[in-house]
Amino acid sequence: MRDLAEFIRRMPKAELHVHLEGSVRPETLLKLAKRHTISLPADDIAGLRAWYTFRDFSHFVDIYMTISSCLRSPEDIELIAREFLIGQAEQNILYTEVTFTPYNQLFNCGLDFHSQVDAVRRAREWGMKELGTRCDFIIDIPREHPAEAGDRIAEWVIDSYGGGIIALGLGGPEKGNPPSKFRKAFEKMREAGIPCILHAGETDGPRSVWEAIEVAGTRRIGHGVRSLEDPALVEHLKSSQLALEVCPTSNICLGVFPSLQEHVLPKLIEKGLKVTINSDDPPMFNTTLTGEYLTCQREFGWGQETIVQLALGAVDESLLPPAERAELRQRFIGQLDILGT
Repeated sequence: MRDLAEFIRRMPKAELHVHLEGSVRPETLLKLAKRHTISLPADDIAGLRAWYTFRDFSHFVDIYMTISSCLRSPEDIELIAREFLIGQAEQNILYTEVTFTPYNQLFNCGLDFHSQVDAVRRAREWGMKELGTRCDFIIDIPREHPAEAGDRIAEWVIDSYGGGIIALGLGGPEKGNPPSKFRKAFEKMREAGIPCILHAGETDGPRSVWEAIEVAGTRRIGHGVRSLEDPALVEHLKSSQLALEVCPTSNICLGVFPSLQEHVLPKLIEKGLKVTINSDDPPMFNTTLTGEYLTCQREFGWGQETIVQLALGAVDESLLPPAERAELRQRFIGQLDILGT
């Protein structure tokens, strides 16, 4: 295919770092707020879209928590999960590992964990049957909460593991909330044989990444872009081939780097580190996974070979069982062959 942009739009994709609540569109938020008689900063779509326009980290947190406060029933959870899957299918994203934070909904309005999980499982089955796209869920600990919350969430994950629940995660503000704060929760995961995938090395430095590795045995690093500040860590990541889930536009919006031109993504690749491309919280950062590939291709001059390697690399780094991962890889290769790789 001669048009590289069109190739990117049509190619099969997998995404490993995207938040369910952070993917709620302004239109859906307005619908949920009206359903539950909740006041928002704006009462029409134009106003909400303007409010969604990213300003700073505290504004990002305000949006995220407002969304969470509007999720008050299992039907709300299923709605956002179905709409998320529609958006993924429109981009030919065949598989997604979605970070989901049910503790926020429990904390904000008492929405039971198991009813939330049942809702996302219903949406997951619907997505596979009706859309041909699959998602599995990483249930994460919002790290600003006490260690006891992490213990409780770990027990939830153990109790519900399987059927689309694939790992325990750790998200939220890094500084002042290191992985060691939740050591007990990660020990429970290790004993149960359940993977952990932690956010680290985004707004905090290499020490956060080291702790994610040493304390939790994380299977991937959510972000990890600050790793280049420590040569020893770079060598460890290279030798272990522990993949980084890089979210370029998110990093710019959150001030990790001043601009895409100054992003370390090309250096990470040059140094032989494994990376995947992801959208993080798409509507909040005015992006999509397709948009991330398009933007990076333009900025970094990637050719089709690099793009295909990154797309297949996301499949290879997924938590799918080996046979299912191999089957998905073949599905990718079949579509790529049709497009003309």
